[in-house]
Amino acid sequence: MKRISFLDSHTGGEPTRLIEEAAYLELDSGSVAEKLSELKTNHDTFRSQVLNEPRGSDVLVGALLVPPSDPACQFGVIFFNNVGYLGMCGHGTIGVIASLSYLGRITPGSYRIETPVGVVEATLHPSPPLPRGEGVRALYPNRVSVRNVPSYRHLKQVAVEIDGRTIHGDVAWGGNWFFLVHDHGLDVNLQNLDQLTNFAWRVREAYTRMGISGADGHEVDHVELFSETPGADSKNFVLCPGKAYDRSPCGTGTSAKLACLASDGKLAEGQTWKQQSVVGSIFEGQIQIQDGNIIPTITGEAWVMAQGELLVDERDPFGNGIRV
Repeated sequence: MKRISFLDSHTGGEPTRLIEEAAYLELDSGSVAEKLSELKTNHDTFRSQVLNEPRGSDVLVGALLVPPSDPACQFGVIFFNNVGYLGMCGHGTIGVIASLSYLGRITPGSYRIETPVGVVEATLHPSPPLPRGEGVRALYPNRVSVRNVPSYRHLKQVAVEIDGRTIHGDVAWGGNWFFLVHDHGLDVNLQNLDQLTNFAWRVREAYTRMGISGADGHEVDHVELFSETPGADSKNFVLCPGKAYDRSPCGTGTSAKLACLASDGKLAEGQTWKQQSVVGSIFEGQIQIQDGNIIPTITGEAWVMAQGELLVDERDPFGNGIRV
């Protein structure tokens, strides 16, 4: 019987499953990017066991802590989902830091994290004191800011034909690749999830057939639909690679959005952009310009919600996980 300890959190409604240790994987001592490659090539069953049914679901994102190769980093992390691996994960990084705070592994301060696509910096903010008479201070600080990898727009206003009409999208990098659409004409709300999902998936199929890709031919595997909202600067629906929608405003997707806004001169350094998700949660984003690069910082909160062990019985015919 294999036992895998886990700690679950959610960031703006989107869950993260933290795996602190999986020594039996015996990943090599290289960079986190090299560890991801080895995990994908030789141990992909681990990903499926941890996230797919019957132990998980399509919406879960996994975070495996690994030793960093960069001596300036305190942590290394590999993010994965129901169908594969992610370069970076904004909501997941917030979830990891809040989870480590809950475990007593870290205290408020800044931490450098090596990811497969570069080093990010996460700041755990102190819990604000509650007004007298409103109970005790929160048990663990859970508000986190993530200074992401440099983000940028690769292609602007790419025309794609859907249902006999033409829409337009920007291809942008925020730690993952996104196709960002504004002129879709759909209502971005919880009552419209099926239509949003089907439309976004057909958009992805259409631009893939056209040969649209990110830099160096990388697959653009996230689709982000935007609309106006009275509760924030923008509201989004983000379809992830495995056809699950992001319950959070998506940290890397918001980073891609900020990069596009900055490129169009619509967002200044230090200006706060509030990005709302389809379920109503909000991330706050800002940018800095460093050596000509756009550096987004995303701030949100995560909440620990479950802790335990996953059991993998070698006799179980579905023990390696299944997708339905």
